[in-house]
Amino acid sequence: MAADPDHKPTVDEMSDDVVKPTEPGHGPAHGKLQPPPLVAAMSQEYRAEAEAKLRRKIDTRLLPMIILMYIMNYLDRNNIAAVRLAGLQDELNLTSTQYQTTVSILFVGYILMQVPSNLLLNKTGKPALFLPTCMMIWGVISGATGACQSFGGLVACRFFLGFIEAVYFPGCLFYLSSWYTRKELGFRTAVLYSGSLISGAFGGLVTAGITSNMDNTKGLRAWRWVFIIEGAITVVIACGAFFVLPNMPRTTTWMSEEERQLAAFRLVEDVGEEDWTSSESQTLFHGFKLALADIKTWILTVLLLAIVSSASVTNFFPTIVKTLGYDNVKTLLLTAPPYVLAVITTYLNAWHADRTGERFFHIVLPLCVGVVAFILCAATHSTAPRYVAMMLMVPGVYTGYVVALAWISNSLPRPASKRAAALAFINAISNTSSIYASYMYPQPKGGRQPDLTIPLSVDCATAALAIIMAGVMRVILGRLNKKLDRGEHVEGAINAVPGVAQENGFRFLV
Repeated sequence: MAADPDHKPTVDEMSDDVVKPTEPGHGPAHGKLQPPPLVAAMSQEYRAEAEAKLRRKIDTRLLPMIILMYIMNYLDRNNIAAVRLAGLQDELNLTSTQYQTTVSILFVGYILMQVPSNLLLNKTGKPALFLPTCMMIWGVISGATGACQSFGGLVACRFFLGFIEAVYFPGCLFYLSSWYTRKELGFRTAVLYSGSLISGAFGGLVTAGITSNMDNTKGLRAWRWVFIIEGAITVVIACGAFFVLPNMPRTTTWMSEEERQLAAFRLVEDVGEEDWTSSESQTLFHGFKLALADIKTWILTVLLLAIVSSASVTNFFPTIVKTLGYDNVKTLLLTAPPYVLAVITTYLNAWHADRTGERFFHIVLPLCVGVVAFILCAATHSTAPRYVAMMLMVPGVYTGYVVALAWISNSLPRPASKRAAALAFINAISNTSSIYASYMYPQPKGGRQPDLTIPLSVDCATAALAIIMAGVMRVILGRLNKKLDRGEHVEGAINAVPGVAQENGFRFLV
């Protein structure tokens, strides 16, 4: 008999909402999961309607704010590239090497803090407090950068900015994976990452506007106003985030008990094992050890390292576009269209990846476009074909990147501490490429155009390496899925009854 959707369990019935499989230690393939009381009381139709309503509610509260926060995260981190054309290098009398050092030093702090911050976020289970607090701090540091008077001061500000900003992106990847199922995650990751692409599109426009209208206002050069204005906006947005963001499914107070139970249980159904349950159940370093012991972590690390290395071209994109020969303001304006195109292709690719459950080709095909774009840009100096290459290289590296990020959570789903550690570790190692890549884009003295053949060739090679590693990952996951089909034990997967073949149940997304 169907459960009454209007039935409300008593307090005694609700005393234990921990979801367990009928046979502890086994996944969903062999037995029926026991839903918590309020979910068990739902009819199939009511459950579908309630889940759709819950998903819309989380999308509305979570996604717009984290996109806005990530726009400012990326803008505060990468405005150093745009302000190079707004007087920074001239006023502080920086050599080309010193300028490149101010870019690369941020990633030292950025790399050091990612794993500890994600382990702490998983332990506390309070992203609605943790992330906005860190955002306020980096907003203050970003604004203070506008007061720098020397190379040393600029380096110090950039290091600490990276140290605090490191919290945000891997934290958000873990945050999203704590709310959405594996087949919902690719598109939501793309939505999050669109913040950086939107920032790339409009950061140059904002800097162009400030350069044209505020240079020497109140006696300050335009580059100082860029840091001051963007830092102030960051702090204001962080204040609003405290009142909007949810915590974890079990600890969000503005959701009803029914919504909390449903939000937690649908993640259990997706994988067959509990995700985040309480702060007390989380260990700081056990998940990190599990992540390092899994070969999939290392393959994904090389894959993401190669993609981020090829994407280092965007850290100096205004310098690349400047080789077309236009003035500074027009150059900054021309940086926008490639990012706008990247937002569109990223959304479409991630949506289709989630709809089909396929990962490999949604990563590799965009990278092939990127390889062609790098070759074209390095091989020609004609304005039209070179700008076409620039239009393609940004979508080429970023369109598949967001699907690769989702592939991490898809391939290392449980326990939550392992997923949090893997996301932070892979993201941290992948960003080491930004340290050495910063020195590949020199700015010659005397207005001469830089020779981009070597950096573009390196970017092309690393994109090709990413394609190879995606192929290796596809082979490994395919073999693991065949083992699961035969009922063999697979470390890190949600396993069925040993020795019993299962048609349904957990499978890695390939």
